[in-house]
Amino acid sequence: MADHPRGVAAAIASGLELDPAHLPGLRRRMLWTLFAISALGSTGYIAAITVGTLVAADLAGSASLGGIPSSAAVLGTAVAASMLSALMVRVGRRPGLLGGLAIGVLGAVLALASVLLGSIPMLLVGAFFGGFANGAANLGRYVAADLVPPERRASAIGTVVWGSTIGAVAGPNLVAPAGSLATSLGLPELAGAFVLTAIFIGLALVLAAIFLRPEPYALADPSALERRPDGTAAPSAATLFRHQPVLVALVALVAGQVVMVLIMTMTPIHLTEHGHGLATVGFVLSAHTFGMFALSPISGRLTDRFGSPAILGAGFGTLGIAAVLAAVAPPDGGVLLTIALFLLGWGWNLGFVAGSAMLTRGLALAERTRVQGIADASVWGSAAVAGLASGVIVAGASYTALGFLGLALLVVPAVLLVTSRRHLGAPA
Repeated sequence: MADHPRGVAAAIASGLELDPAHLPGLRRRMLWTLFAISALGSTGYIAAITVGTLVAADLAGSASLGGIPSSAAVLGTAVAASMLSALMVRVGRRPGLLGGLAIGVLGAVLALASVLLGSIPMLLVGAFFGGFANGAANLGRYVAADLVPPERRASAIGTVVWGSTIGAVAGPNLVAPAGSLATSLGLPELAGAFVLTAIFIGLALVLAAIFLRPEPYALADPSALERRPDGTAAPSAATLFRHQPVLVALVALVAGQVVMVLIMTMTPIHLTEHGHGLATVGFVLSAHTFGMFALSPISGRLTDRFGSPAILGAGFGTLGIAAVLAAVAPPDGGVLLTIALFLLGWGWNLGFVAGSAMLTRGLALAERTRVQGIADASVWGSAAVAGLASGVIVAGASYTALGFLGLALLVVPAVLLVTSRRHLGAPA
């Protein structure tokens, strides 16, 4: 184990002492625990994001600061991905996940306090810390991938991502009942969502503390325990990202995130400016989130069957079709735009699952953890930039131009994928 960091090596050694007959059951329990953490964590996170805009606008007295809490939460997710993955390498996956969820609970409490005290700075700090829970839940998909052989890794990733479907549906729909409950208790209506967030992320934390045992590294499938040749020094991050599958996966994940966020962010405003009501906005975004999460098991199975490169290509193609449909949809074209936003979600999901699976290949366990954290930080960091840029682009040009820009941004990653195919090896 000399080529593994001490924390990883100790976990692997403890795993070798487990009764092999118990391993399948322990791995299965851990996979569904990660699914539940994803479901609970995303419910709390999305509820907070749904209300954060309204709280910021209310406290500021105008809509000018409305988007800041969501940007702070996305930034927190990016920072968490990098910090938690570094912690995992040193002390294990379990402490990293528990730490991220615990900070997320603290964020929800601070956000609740911001409503009661009327403090915008406290709201932003709370949103930033809330992003840590989201970052931890997202890293859970890589934990799931370590539990299974290579031919099933994408399906394991898809199962964990699938848990976010519950959050995408339940989070926004629980905001109103939570507000009514808060009012009945004498609290401000908008405080209810943050109470809800604290409860759901807190439940995810309790579940993780009880059921993420033993240390996930100890349950890793033997195929995940690749090691560097004896005596070989640990490569730098720059060296790791020159590894072709890692480079292609990173570019694909970032490109998919940027294109999806660019178009999705401005769609509600585009619809309302052309006479559509909130019912239409809600229906279109529901179709989008359905595409983003509900089909994750299918994306995972397709990736395991045909390989990450093929499904990344399918994801790029689906995103490209979605971008064109969004660009050419008439102002009153709610149906066409609904189809575009559904395809935008599924194209992102295909690339997210396939790209994540590709990041599990050809690296030692600790190296893989480092790379996955940096990749997620890059994905969420790019999402923050894309969200801010989308409004500027529409203001300076149009929603149609935004759609065609999304299509153009897919050209470079698609070319990289095609030219790298012979270096990407076997399906994974």
